[in-house]
Amino acid sequence: KRDKFQNINKDSFQMNEKKDDVVVIGCGNAALCSALSARDGGASVLVLEKAPEPWRGGNSAFSGGLFRFAFQGMDDIYELVPDLSDEEKENIEIEPYTHEKFFDDLARVTEYQTDGDLASTLIDQSLPTLKWMQSKGLRLVLAGGRQAFKVDGKLRFWGGLILEIVGGGWGLIDALLEAASNADVEIRYESKATKLITDSNGRVTGVSVRGPEGSYDVHASSVVLASGGFEANSEMRCRYLGPGWELAKVRGTPYNTGDGIKMALDIGAQPYGHWSGCHSVAWDLNAPAFGDLTVGESFQKHSYPFAVVVNINGERFLDEGADFRNYTYAKYGGLIMEQPQRTAYQIFDQKTLHLMRDEYRIRDVTKTEANTLEELAEKLEINVENFVKTIKEFNSSIEPVKFDPTVKDGKCTKGITPPKSNWAQPIDEPPYEAYSVTTGITFTFGGIRVNNKAEVINTENNIIPGLFAAGELVGGVYYFNYPGGAGLTLGAVYGRLAGIAASANAKAES
Repeated sequence: KRDKFQNINKDSFQMNEKKDDVVVIGCGNAALCSALSARDGGASVLVLEKAPEPWRGGNSAFSGGLFRFAFQGMDDIYELVPDLSDEEKENIEIEPYTHEKFFDDLARVTEYQTDGDLASTLIDQSLPTLKWMQSKGLRLVLAGGRQAFKVDGKLRFWGGLILEIVGGGWGLIDALLEAASNADVEIRYESKATKLITDSNGRVTGVSVRGPEGSYDVHASSVVLASGGFEANSEMRCRYLGPGWELAKVRGTPYNTGDGIKMALDIGAQPYGHWSGCHSVAWDLNAPAFGDLTVGESFQKHSYPFAVVVNINGERFLDEGADFRNYTYAKYGGLIMEQPQRTAYQIFDQKTLHLMRDEYRIRDVTKTEANTLEELAEKLEINVENFVKTIKEFNSSIEPVKFDPTVKDGKCTKGITPPKSNWAQPIDEPPYEAYSVTTGITFTFGGIRVNNKAEVINTENNIIPGLFAAGELVGGVYYFNYPGGAGLTLGAVYGRLAGIAASANAKAES
């Protein structure tokens, strides 16, 4: 498979004599969707990836492979998962997730800052794009293990997330690479794009590259930027996200250092979106500085809605039950970042262990157990007196409402700050378990401006001819937060649109 995906012709390094139709910078979900879409349009495509081949896939390889999309009813689900048995169909409960619901969720979690045109295109094209990806050989399955709980013998899905790619993020990348290989897309690894080439009219005509055999120029009719945000660049994190963010752990690839953004800004692209915002989560305290492909996304710890979360002072600092996990996890990493030593502890008792996600059961986990609250605090080396007081006050503040993890059940606290708005249950059945977490940054929200055809816009609000962009380096969709599963969808939708527009531009130039 390694040889199959390398696709490097040594003679093709004489790039001064060759012109490609479309060059794609990056090799993740958005980039590969761009490449495949451009090939659908009849363009020749070259993909440039600065990472070595084992790191192929960018941040997409570290994702869970979940896609958020709008659908009207179960027929849409059955079309995307055609091998569901009649028994499986009988034992699932899935509410339609309409365009309006998707938009409402996106607007709400971004505090109504999302660009309406970009968001509408994302939502309108979400289902057609998944069907297109399915036509390329990608397989979708129900995400029952993470997005549903069994109620009255049926799997009840919640939070607007229904389907995932077989094999998660790594399965997504392998399937896209397989499709790219079948479509004769050329991929070069360890080939870093360093500068966009423009003509005297400002049209993008190619890209300068530094590869294993030296530096060279690639000439092309269209260039697609899909190389991710700047989350792996500690200097840019500190500059744009704020002091201390250089200390955050990076959930994914070490190669997303903002290169595509910087190249675009250098030729006049318009910066856009929430430059001081990012997607960041509760991440295992002892995880490595960057992602580990053997562990993938499992350093995350996302069952906190059924826990109590405290800092090293033994104090709560967030509403664990403010909303479904899908709508809070991407911003709670930022709240952990504000705590002493950028550390927090998720506290569970025996009542909710069966609701915990699989990521709590991996070998590489920072876990502490004890039979009393005092013993637990001592083992965690946090303020014992404050911690015990916090838990006792929490336990005594809970309203007598029925607990239901599949809905926002209103089982809340009264009289304490911060409140817990849903799923509040006493921490009173030992042995207790604590999971130590810090901040893990996923991707940044600031980037460059595009229109709904994925054409890059300059600072004068004009299109930069020959330049297109997709994925995490597109700004303007996410502010403050994002709804889970929408990141891969954004990459796929705008990747496909970028490929369509890039191939059309190349055809018009030929």
